[in-house]
Amino acid sequence: MPALPDGVPVPADGALPAWAADAPDAPRTGAFGVYVHVPFCTVRCGYCDFNTYTSAELGGGASQVAYATTALREVELARKVLADAAVTPRPASTVFFGGGTPTSLPATDLVRVLDGVRDAWGLADGAEVTTEANPDSVTPGSLRALADGGFTRVSFGMQSAVRHVLATLERTHDPRRVPDAVRWARDAGLEVSLDLIYGTPGESLADWRASLEAVLATGVDHVSAYALVVEPGTKMAAQVRRGELTLPDEDDQAAKYELADELLAAAGFEWYEVSNWARGAGRACRHNLAYWRGDDWWGIGPGAHSYVAAGTAGSAAGTAAPDAGAGVRWWNVKHPRRYAAMLEAGGSPGAGRELLTGGEAALERVLLGVRLREGLELRVLSDGGRRAVAGLVARGLLDGVAAVRGRAVLTLRGRLLADAVVRELTD
Repeated sequence: MPALPDGVPVPADGALPAWAADAPDAPRTGAFGVYVHVPFCTVRCGYCDFNTYTSAELGGGASQVAYATTALREVELARKVLADAAVTPRPASTVFFGGGTPTSLPATDLVRVLDGVRDAWGLADGAEVTTEANPDSVTPGSLRALADGGFTRVSFGMQSAVRHVLATLERTHDPRRVPDAVRWARDAGLEVSLDLIYGTPGESLADWRASLEAVLATGVDHVSAYALVVEPGTKMAAQVRRGELTLPDEDDQAAKYELADELLAAAGFEWYEVSNWARGAGRACRHNLAYWRGDDWWGIGPGAHSYVAAGTAGSAAGTAAPDAGAGVRWWNVKHPRRYAAMLEAGGSPGAGRELLTGGEAALERVLLGVRLREGLELRVLSDGGRRAVAGLVARGLLDGVAAVRGRAVLTLRGRLLADAVVRELTD
Protein backbone atom coordinates (compact mmCIF):
# COMPACT_ATOMS: atom_id res chain seq x y z
CA MET A 1 0.00 0.00 0.00
CA PRO A 2 1.26 3.53 -0.75
CA ALA A 3 2.40 5.65 2.16
CA LEU A 4 0.33 8.58 3.30
CA PRO A 5 1.48 12.02 2.08
CA ASP A 6 3.74 14.20 4.16
CA GLY A 7 1.94 17.01 5.95
CA VAL A 8 1.61 19.04 9.10
CA PRO A 9 -0.09 17.55 12.17
CA VAL A 10 -3.86 17.62 12.50
CA PRO A 11 -5.04 19.17 15.81
CA ALA A 12 -6.07 16.52 18.31
CA ASP A 13 -9.69 17.63 18.08
CA GLY A 14 -9.60 17.90 14.27
CA ALA A 15 -10.25 21.68 14.32
CA LEU A 16 -10.03 23.45 10.95
CA PRO A 17 -7.99 26.64 10.37
CA ALA A 18 -9.76 29.81 11.43
CA TRP A 19 -9.85 30.99 7.83
CA ALA A 20 -12.16 28.12 6.89
CA ALA A 21 -15.05 30.05 8.49
CA ASP A 22 -17.85 31.57 6.45
CA ALA A 23 -19.21 35.05 7.03
CA PRO A 24 -22.80 34.93 8.31
CA ASP A 25 -24.00 37.09 5.43
CA ALA A 26 -21.97 35.25 2.78
CA PRO A 27 -22.51 31.49 3.07
CA ARG A 28 -20.50 29.27 0.77
CA THR A 29 -22.10 27.64 -2.22
CA GLY A 30 -21.24 24.40 -3.96
CA ALA A 31 -21.86 20.78 -3.25
CA PHE A 32 -20.93 18.94 -0.07
CA GLY A 33 -20.12 15.25 -0.40
CA VAL A 34 -19.40 12.48 2.08
CA TYR A 35 -17.12 9.55 1.30
CA VAL A 36 -17.23 6.45 3.53
CA HIS A 37 -14.27 4.09 3.23
CA VAL A 38 -14.96 0.46 4.14
CA PRO A 39 -11.51 -1.18 4.37
CA PHE A 40 -12.54 -4.85 4.22
CA CYS A 41 -12.25 -7.41 1.44
CA THR A 42 -12.73 -11.17 1.40
CA VAL A 43 -9.47 -11.59 -0.55
CA ARG A 44 -6.78 -9.18 -1.71
CA CYS A 45 -6.41 -8.97 -5.48
CA GLY A 46 -2.83 -9.10 -6.74
CA TYR A 47 -2.95 -5.69 -8.44
CA CYS A 48 -4.63 -3.82 -5.58
CA ASP A 49 -2.76 -1.22 -3.52
CA PHE A 50 -5.84 0.35 -1.88
CA ASN A 51 -6.09 0.67 1.89
CA THR A 52 -7.93 -2.64 2.33
CA TYR A 53 -7.50 -5.66 4.56
CA THR A 54 -8.67 -9.24 4.77
CA SER A 55 -9.65 -10.79 8.06
CA ALA A 56 -6.36 -12.70 8.16
CA GLU A 57 -4.35 -9.50 7.66
CA LEU A 58 -6.22 -7.58 10.34
CA GLY A 59 -6.23 -10.09 13.13
CA GLY A 60 -7.87 -9.00 16.35
CA GLY A 61 -8.84 -5.50 17.34
CA ALA A 62 -10.41 -4.30 14.07
CA SER A 63 -13.82 -5.88 14.04
CA GLN A 64 -16.01 -5.64 10.95
CA VAL A 65 -18.95 -6.11 13.30
CA ALA A 66 -18.11 -2.84 15.10
CA TYR A 67 -17.11 -0.85 12.03
CA ALA A 68 -20.42 0.96 11.50
CA THR A 69 -20.31 2.21 15.08
CA THR A 70 -16.72 3.38 14.62
CA ALA A 71 -17.56 5.21 11.37
CA LEU A 72 -20.51 6.91 13.05
CA ARG A 73 -18.12 8.31 15.66
CA GLU A 74 -16.27 10.09 12.87
CA VAL A 75 -19.53 11.33 11.36
CA GLU A 76 -20.33 12.98 14.69
CA LEU A 77 -16.79 14.39 14.90
CA ALA A 78 -17.18 15.81 11.38
CA ARG A 79 -20.50 17.43 12.24
CA LYS A 80 -18.94 19.10 15.29
CA VAL A 81 -15.74 20.21 13.54
CA LEU A 82 -17.60 21.84 10.65
CA ALA A 83 -20.07 23.52 13.01
CA ASP A 84 -17.30 24.81 15.30
CA ALA A 85 -15.44 26.16 12.26
CA ALA A 86 -18.55 28.07 11.11
CA VAL A 87 -18.50 26.28 7.76
CA THR A 88 -21.92 26.77 6.21
CA PRO A 89 -24.02 23.69 6.94
CA ARG A 90 -25.28 22.07 3.75
CA PRO A 91 -27.12 18.81 3.22
CA ALA A 92 -25.00 16.13 1.59
CA SER A 93 -25.67 16.15 -2.13
CA THR A 94 -23.73 12.91 -2.63
CA VAL A 95 -22.62 10.03 -0.39
CA PHE A 96 -20.25 7.37 -1.72
CA PHE A 97 -19.30 4.14 0.05
CA GLY A 98 -16.03 2.81 -1.38
CA GLY A 99 -13.33 0.39 -0.39
CA GLY A 100 -12.47 -2.35 -0.17
CA THR A 101 -15.82 -4.00 -0.59
CA PRO A 102 -18.48 -2.02 1.28
CA THR A 103 -20.98 -4.81 0.71
CA SER A 104 -18.79 -7.13 2.76
CA LEU A 105 -20.67 -5.46 5.61
CA PRO A 106 -24.37 -6.23 6.14
CA ALA A 107 -26.73 -3.88 4.31
CA THR A 108 -28.13 -2.87 7.70
CA ASP A 109 -24.70 -1.53 8.72
CA LEU A 110 -24.34 0.52 5.53
CA VAL A 111 -27.82 1.95 5.99
CA ARG A 112 -27.02 2.76 9.62
CA VAL A 113 -24.00 4.82 8.57
CA LEU A 114 -26.10 6.55 5.88
CA ASP A 115 -28.69 7.33 8.54
CA GLY A 116 -25.91 8.92 10.61
CA VAL A 117 -24.94 11.14 7.67
CA ARG A 118 -28.60 12.09 7.23
CA ASP A 119 -28.90 12.92 10.93
CA ALA A 120 -25.71 15.02 10.88
CA TRP A 121 -26.35 17.14 7.78
CA GLY A 122 -29.45 15.95 6.03
CA LEU A 123 -29.55 14.72 2.43
CA ALA A 124 -30.27 17.13 -0.39
CA ASP A 125 -33.33 16.54 -2.53
CA GLY A 126 -32.39 13.97 -5.15
CA ALA A 127 -29.13 13.11 -3.35
CA GLU A 128 -26.98 10.50 -5.06
CA VAL A 129 -26.04 7.67 -2.66
CA THR A 130 -23.69 5.07 -4.13
CA THR A 131 -22.01 1.93 -2.89
CA GLU A 132 -19.32 -0.04 -4.61
CA ALA A 133 -19.84 -3.80 -4.62
CA ASN A 134 -18.47 -7.01 -5.99
CA PRO A 135 -20.94 -9.07 -8.02
CA ASP A 136 -20.56 -11.97 -5.58
CA SER A 137 -21.11 -9.78 -2.48
CA VAL A 138 -24.80 -8.97 -3.07
CA THR A 139 -28.15 -10.75 -3.19
CA PRO A 140 -31.58 -9.56 -4.32
CA GLY A 141 -32.44 -9.09 -0.64
CA SER A 142 -29.35 -7.07 0.27
CA LEU A 143 -29.81 -4.77 -2.71
CA ARG A 144 -33.46 -4.23 -1.84
CA ALA A 145 -32.43 -3.39 1.74
CA LEU A 146 -29.95 -0.81 0.45
CA ALA A 147 -32.54 0.78 -1.82
CA ASP A 148 -35.12 0.85 0.96
CA GLY A 149 -32.53 2.50 3.23
CA GLY A 150 -31.85 5.38 0.85
CA PHE A 151 -29.17 4.17 -1.56
CA THR A 152 -29.78 5.17 -5.16
CA ARG A 153 -26.86 3.66 -7.04
CA VAL A 154 -24.48 0.69 -7.06
CA SER A 155 -21.13 0.41 -8.84
CA PHE A 156 -20.08 -3.18 -9.51
CA GLY A 157 -16.42 -4.11 -9.89
CA MET A 158 -16.80 -6.31 -12.98
CA GLN A 159 -13.26 -5.66 -14.34
CA SER A 160 -13.59 -8.24 -17.16
CA ALA A 161 -15.98 -10.80 -18.63
CA VAL A 162 -13.11 -13.14 -19.55
CA ARG A 163 -12.17 -15.85 -17.09
CA HIS A 164 -8.41 -15.94 -17.71
CA VAL A 165 -8.23 -12.15 -17.32
CA LEU A 166 -10.13 -12.33 -14.03
CA ALA A 167 -7.81 -15.10 -12.90
CA THR A 168 -4.73 -12.95 -13.60
CA LEU A 169 -6.32 -10.12 -11.62
CA GLU A 170 -7.22 -12.64 -8.89
CA ARG A 171 -10.85 -11.61 -9.03
CA THR A 172 -13.02 -14.31 -7.48
CA HIS A 173 -16.47 -13.69 -8.96
CA ASP A 174 -18.03 -15.76 -11.73
CA PRO A 175 -18.51 -13.45 -14.75
CA ARG A 176 -21.86 -15.13 -15.39
CA ARG A 177 -23.11 -13.59 -12.16
CA VAL A 178 -22.72 -10.00 -13.36
CA PRO A 179 -25.94 -9.84 -15.45
CA ASP A 180 -27.85 -11.32 -12.50
CA ALA A 181 -26.42 -8.74 -10.10
CA VAL A 182 -27.27 -5.93 -12.50
CA ARG A 183 -30.83 -7.21 -12.87
CA TRP A 184 -31.28 -7.55 -9.11
CA ALA A 185 -30.05 -3.99 -8.57
CA ARG A 186 -32.30 -2.53 -11.23
CA ASP A 187 -35.27 -4.50 -9.92
CA ALA A 188 -34.57 -2.88 -6.53
CA GLY A 189 -34.72 0.55 -8.16
CA LEU A 190 -30.97 1.26 -8.12
CA GLU A 191 -29.00 2.84 -10.93
CA VAL A 192 -26.06 0.66 -11.94
CA SER A 193 -22.51 1.30 -13.07
CA LEU A 194 -19.98 -1.32 -14.15
CA ASP A 195 -16.24 -0.84 -13.65
CA LEU A 196 -13.74 -2.36 -16.07
CA ILE A 197 -9.96 -2.66 -16.18
CA TYR A 198 -8.06 -2.92 -19.45
CA GLY A 199 -4.43 -3.79 -20.08
CA THR A 200 -4.21 -6.88 -17.88
CA PRO A 201 -1.23 -9.08 -18.82
CA GLY A 202 -2.44 -11.67 -21.33
CA GLU A 203 -5.60 -9.76 -22.30
CA SER A 204 -6.06 -9.61 -26.08
CA LEU A 205 -8.02 -6.97 -27.97
CA ALA A 206 -10.65 -9.64 -28.61
CA ASP A 207 -10.87 -10.31 -24.86
CA TRP A 208 -11.40 -6.61 -24.24
CA ARG A 209 -14.08 -6.41 -26.93
CA ALA A 210 -15.85 -9.36 -25.30
CA SER A 211 -15.88 -7.53 -21.97
CA LEU A 212 -17.27 -4.35 -23.52
CA GLU A 213 -19.95 -6.27 -25.37
CA ALA A 214 -20.90 -8.08 -22.15
CA VAL A 215 -21.26 -4.73 -20.40
CA LEU A 216 -23.48 -3.34 -23.14
CA ALA A 217 -25.64 -6.46 -23.06
CA THR A 218 -26.59 -5.70 -19.45
CA GLY A 219 -28.17 -2.37 -20.40
CA VAL A 220 -26.40 -0.30 -17.71
CA ASP A 221 -26.25 3.48 -18.06
CA HIS A 222 -22.75 4.15 -16.69
CA VAL A 223 -19.36 2.54 -17.39
CA SER A 224 -15.93 3.26 -15.95
CA ALA A 225 -12.87 1.87 -17.73
CA TYR A 226 -9.43 2.24 -16.20
CA ALA A 227 -6.04 1.24 -17.55
CA LEU A 228 -4.33 -1.22 -15.24
CA VAL A 229 -1.55 0.44 -13.25
CA VAL A 230 0.78 -1.95 -11.47
CA GLU A 231 1.88 -0.19 -8.31
CA PRO A 232 5.14 -0.98 -6.49
CA GLY A 233 4.73 -3.31 -3.55
CA THR A 234 1.79 -5.24 -4.97
CA LYS A 235 1.84 -8.96 -5.68
CA MET A 236 1.44 -8.27 -9.40
CA ALA A 237 4.46 -5.95 -9.38
CA ALA A 238 6.52 -8.82 -8.00
CA GLN A 239 5.16 -11.16 -10.69
CA VAL A 240 6.15 -8.67 -13.39
CA ARG A 241 9.59 -8.21 -11.85
CA ARG A 242 10.14 -11.98 -11.84
CA GLY A 243 9.05 -12.25 -15.48
CA GLU A 244 5.93 -14.28 -14.67
CA LEU A 245 3.68 -11.61 -16.22
CA THR A 246 4.34 -9.24 -19.12
CA LEU A 247 2.68 -5.87 -19.20
CA PRO A 248 1.20 -4.60 -22.49
CA ASP A 249 2.79 -1.65 -24.23
CA GLU A 250 1.29 1.82 -24.58
CA ASP A 251 -0.03 1.14 -28.08
CA ASP A 252 -2.01 -1.83 -26.78
CA GLN A 253 -3.56 0.28 -24.03
CA ALA A 254 -4.37 3.07 -26.49
CA ALA A 255 -6.07 0.64 -28.87
CA LYS A 256 -8.21 -0.69 -26.03
CA TYR A 257 -9.21 2.80 -24.92
CA GLU A 258 -10.16 3.73 -28.48
CA LEU A 259 -12.21 0.54 -28.81
CA ALA A 260 -14.03 1.31 -25.59
CA ASP A 261 -14.85 4.83 -26.73
CA GLU A 262 -16.01 3.57 -30.13
CA LEU A 263 -18.32 0.85 -28.82
CA LEU A 264 -19.71 2.92 -25.97
CA ALA A 265 -20.39 5.92 -28.22
CA ALA A 266 -22.19 3.67 -30.72
CA ALA A 267 -24.40 2.45 -27.87
CA GLY A 268 -25.40 5.98 -26.85
CA PHE A 269 -22.81 6.69 -24.15
CA GLU A 270 -20.90 9.97 -23.89
CA TRP A 271 -17.58 10.39 -22.16
CA TYR A 272 -17.76 12.98 -19.38
CA GLU A 273 -14.38 12.27 -17.78
CA VAL A 274 -11.39 10.56 -19.34
CA SER A 275 -12.24 7.16 -17.82
CA ASN A 276 -16.02 7.48 -17.47
CA TRP A 277 -18.98 7.25 -19.85
CA ALA A 278 -22.71 7.68 -19.24
CA ARG A 279 -25.94 7.70 -21.20
CA GLY A 280 -26.43 11.44 -20.88
CA ALA A 281 -25.33 13.96 -18.26
CA GLY A 282 -28.03 12.83 -15.84
CA ARG A 283 -26.34 9.43 -15.46
CA ALA A 284 -22.87 10.76 -14.61
CA CYS A 285 -21.50 10.02 -11.14
CA ARG A 286 -22.13 13.32 -9.34
CA HIS A 287 -19.93 12.37 -6.40
CA ASN A 288 -16.84 12.01 -8.56
CA LEU A 289 -17.71 15.15 -10.49
CA ALA A 290 -17.68 17.04 -7.19
CA TYR A 291 -14.07 15.90 -6.62
CA TRP A 292 -12.99 17.01 -10.08
CA ARG A 293 -14.74 20.37 -9.67
CA GLY A 294 -13.15 21.10 -6.30
CA ASP A 295 -16.22 20.97 -4.03
CA ASP A 296 -16.00 20.24 -0.29
CA TRP A 297 -16.14 16.69 1.02
CA TRP A 298 -15.48 14.80 4.23
CA GLY A 299 -13.90 11.34 4.04
CA ILE A 300 -14.93 8.89 6.75
CA GLY A 301 -12.75 5.85 7.50
CA PRO A 302 -9.11 4.76 7.76
CA GLY A 303 -6.93 6.42 5.13
CA ALA A 304 -9.81 8.57 3.86
CA HIS A 305 -9.05 12.08 2.58
CA SER A 306 -11.15 15.24 3.07
CA TYR A 307 -11.13 18.75 1.64
CA VAL A 308 -12.69 22.07 2.69
CA ALA A 309 -12.14 25.30 0.78
CA ALA A 310 -11.34 28.59 2.51
CA GLY A 311 -14.40 30.37 3.83
CA THR A 312 -15.87 33.77 3.10
CA ALA A 313 -15.03 35.30 6.49
CA GLY A 314 -11.41 36.02 5.54
CA SER A 315 -8.98 35.85 8.44
CA ALA A 316 -9.43 35.45 12.15
CA ALA A 317 -7.52 37.56 14.64
CA GLY A 318 -3.81 36.90 14.25
CA THR A 319 -4.32 34.63 11.23
CA ALA A 320 -3.23 35.70 7.76
CA ALA A 321 -6.03 35.64 5.24
CA PRO A 322 -5.55 32.83 2.72
CA ASP A 323 -5.30 33.45 -1.00
CA ALA A 324 -8.53 33.29 -2.94
CA GLY A 325 -9.21 29.65 -3.74
CA ALA A 326 -7.13 28.26 -0.87
CA GLY A 327 -8.23 25.25 1.16
CA VAL A 328 -7.25 22.56 3.63
CA ARG A 329 -6.92 18.86 2.84
CA TRP A 330 -6.31 16.15 5.42
CA TRP A 331 -6.16 12.39 5.67
CA ASN A 332 -6.80 9.79 8.34
CA VAL A 333 -4.46 7.19 9.77
CA LYS A 334 -4.47 4.07 7.61
CA HIS A 335 -4.84 1.11 9.89
CA PRO A 336 -8.38 0.28 11.08
CA ARG A 337 -7.22 -0.60 14.60
CA ARG A 338 -5.48 2.75 15.13
CA TYR A 339 -8.35 4.60 13.46
CA ALA A 340 -10.87 2.99 15.81
CA ALA A 341 -8.70 3.58 18.88
CA MET A 342 -8.24 7.31 18.16
CA LEU A 343 -11.97 7.84 17.73
CA GLU A 344 -12.79 5.78 20.80
CA ALA A 345 -10.42 8.02 22.79
CA GLY A 346 -12.47 11.03 21.69
CA GLY A 347 -9.98 12.56 19.26
CA SER A 348 -9.55 13.02 15.54
CA PRO A 349 -8.13 10.10 13.51
CA GLY A 350 -6.31 12.60 11.29
CA ALA A 351 -2.74 11.66 10.36
CA GLY A 352 -1.74 14.88 8.62
CA ARG A 353 -2.94 17.78 6.53
CA GLU A 354 -1.80 20.37 4.03
CA LEU A 355 -2.88 23.98 3.72
CA LEU A 356 -3.24 24.77 0.04
CA THR A 357 -2.47 28.26 -1.24
CA GLY A 358 -4.61 29.77 -3.93
CA GLY A 359 -1.89 28.99 -6.47
CA GLU A 360 -1.74 25.34 -5.46
CA ALA A 361 -5.51 25.06 -5.59
CA ALA A 362 -5.52 26.64 -9.06
CA LEU A 363 -2.93 24.10 -10.24
CA GLU A 364 -5.11 21.25 -8.98
CA ARG A 365 -8.09 22.77 -10.74
CA VAL A 366 -6.18 22.43 -14.02
CA LEU A 367 -5.00 18.90 -13.21
CA LEU A 368 -8.56 17.72 -12.53
CA GLY A 369 -10.69 20.00 -14.66
CA VAL A 370 -8.97 19.31 -17.95
CA ARG A 371 -10.02 15.65 -17.66
CA LEU A 372 -13.69 16.59 -17.91
CA ARG A 373 -15.69 16.76 -21.15
CA GLU A 374 -16.84 20.24 -20.13
CA GLY A 375 -13.19 21.23 -20.15
CA LEU A 376 -11.54 24.12 -18.43
CA GLU A 377 -11.87 27.86 -18.87
CA LEU A 378 -8.70 29.19 -20.46
CA ARG A 379 -8.79 32.23 -18.17
CA VAL A 380 -7.80 30.06 -15.18
CA LEU A 381 -4.53 29.04 -16.87
CA SER A 382 -1.23 30.74 -16.28
CA ASP A 383 0.22 32.89 -19.06
CA GLY A 384 2.43 29.95 -20.04
CA GLY A 385 -0.53 27.59 -20.07
CA ARG A 386 -2.53 29.88 -22.33
CA ARG A 387 0.43 30.18 -24.71
CA ALA A 388 0.58 26.37 -24.95
CA VAL A 389 -3.04 26.05 -26.13
CA ALA A 390 -2.39 26.90 -29.79
CA GLY A 391 0.29 24.22 -30.06
CA LEU A 392 -1.92 21.64 -28.38
CA VAL A 393 -4.73 22.44 -30.83
CA ALA A 394 -2.33 22.16 -33.77
CA ARG A 395 -1.22 18.72 -32.59
CA GLY A 396 -4.81 17.54 -32.28
CA LEU A 397 -4.78 17.26 -28.49
CA LEU A 398 -7.26 20.07 -27.72
CA ASP A 399 -10.47 20.89 -29.57
CA GLY A 400 -9.95 23.98 -31.71
CA VAL A 401 -13.58 25.17 -31.70
CA ALA A 402 -13.75 24.90 -27.91
CA ALA A 403 -10.46 26.79 -27.60
CA VAL A 404 -11.84 29.68 -29.68
CA ARG A 405 -14.78 29.74 -27.27
CA GLY A 406 -12.44 29.99 -24.32
CA ARG A 407 -12.24 26.41 -23.05
CA ALA A 408 -9.59 23.67 -23.06
CA VAL A 409 -11.36 20.47 -24.10
CA LEU A 410 -9.52 17.24 -24.86
CA THR A 411 -9.90 15.48 -28.18
CA LEU A 412 -9.85 11.67 -28.30
CA ARG A 413 -6.11 11.82 -28.97
CA GLY A 414 -5.82 14.30 -26.12
CA ARG A 415 -7.54 11.90 -23.75
CA LEU A 416 -4.92 9.28 -24.61
CA LEU A 417 -2.18 11.79 -23.76
CA ALA A 418 -3.98 13.67 -20.98
CA ASP A 419 -0.99 13.69 -18.62
CA ALA A 420 1.19 15.29 -21.30
CA VAL A 421 -1.48 17.91 -22.00
CA VAL A 422 -1.70 18.76 -18.31
CA ARG A 423 2.07 19.18 -18.10
CA GLU A 424 2.04 21.74 -20.89
CA LEU A 425 -0.95 23.60 -19.50
CA THR A 426 0.68 23.89 -16.08
CA ASP A 427 4.18 24.93 -17.17
